[in-house]
Amino acid sequence: MKLNQLLSEVTIKNSIGDLNLEITNIHSDSRKIKEGGLFVAINGFSKNGTDFIPVAIENGAKAILVEPDVDIASLQITQEIPIISVENTRKALAQTACAFYHHPSQKLKLIGVTGTKGKTTTTFMIKSILETHGFKVGLIGSIAVYINGEKIEDTDRTTPESIEIQKYLSQMVEQKTDIAIIEVSSQATKMERVTGCDFDVGVFTNLSEDHISPKEHPNMEDYFNCKLELLKMAKCAVINNDDEKVRTIQNLLPEKTILTFGIENPSDIQADSNDVIITDSYIDFTIDYYHKKEKIEAAIPGKFSVYNALGAIAAASYFDITADEIRAGLKDLKVLGRSELVPNPLGITIMIDYAHTPSSLESILTAVNTYAKGKVICAWGVGGDRDSAKRPIMGEISGRLADFTVLMSDQVRTEDPLKILKEIEVRHHSNW
Repeated sequence: MKLNQLLSEVTIKNSIGDLNLEITNIHSDSRKIKEGGLFVAINGFSKNGTDFIPVAIENGAKAILVEPDVDIASLQITQEIPIISVENTRKALAQTACAFYHHPSQKLKLIGVTGTKGKTTTTFMIKSILETHGFKVGLIGSIAVYINGEKIEDTDRTTPESIEIQKYLSQMVEQKTDIAIIEVSSQATKMERVTGCDFDVGVFTNLSEDHISPKEHPNMEDYFNCKLELLKMAKCAVINNDDEKVRTIQNLLPEKTILTFGIENPSDIQADSNDVIITDSYIDFTIDYYHKKEKIEAAIPGKFSVYNALGAIAAASYFDITADEIRAGLKDLKVLGRSELVPNPLGITIMIDYAHTPSSLESILTAVNTYAKGKVICAWGVGGDRDSAKRPIMGEISGRLADFTVLMSDQVRTEDPLKILKEIEVRHHSNW
């Protein structure tokens, strides 16, 4: 595609060179640029994108996009390569990616799921329900990318970069996928990764403190507002009516079509609070679906799993799913690393869960304590270079709700692992 066509929706501040040349690939990672590529030089937290221009050119870049404050004449690039200064490089990356892949999100139905907890489980629940109906479904999330029932590749973060998202959506269009589902983190909206995506449904599972750090969000309001952006982009918003902050979205987006779900408060998709059964291997609850009482069971324990299931049901209901399809889609579903039970010859309950926030750790341990027959041993750790304020809070929760706590190192990144463990550890002093 011609460079000037790719830039048709981009706000350009300044440019030099011929914009009427053919571009064969786009990326913000200079190592992934190939011959005929457009390199988008985005500044990170510790490095400037312009530092990687020579590598990008060596790999075949034929055009460069830079931040608005870059003096493009000062870059002193000897080759005749167009350099374009744009208003927002992250947004420009998303816009050019959408154009390069011919706006694939407009050619299928698209669901986005955000929230502090439950994104992965909710997306897999939606996927299973829709597939039970007979839809061809794609999923982009923190575990892997799936297209029409086949795992394409594993992933290493919740929401990929915009160019990757558009590539996956384009592949789904080629394979005649009906509905795509994307896990959307707060960083994804803040960093413009889903800009240009045409969402039909946006799901907000819940909100609790997480990702508050100099490299992520300065405060909870920014964290919430970044997640809210997904629902602003969607035609229909699905929200947790039992979450105090999420519930306010009904007032914040009065013109939006909104579906609510919950247990305690009256909702469009509501579980009967007197008929919720939670065991160590499944949940069982009743909803009023199209004016009829329907019994639903899912093989993922915990009250939070009820909320995830309700959110998934609400999102799937947008596509006229039947109660029988909901039951079949949820009954035997298992999600890797989400309240995942591990079979073992000892006959003890071993569960793996991606509880990485204070609220999610408290939820999983509270749930486990309701059915644990013996001692509860909690083995966990937190990543480095992330929200350090939550560390002692999680340490207190584990110390209070588990009989034994085993602290481990987990993706320490640039931090001292012993420092991380000491910040988690909470000592309780008694007066003698």
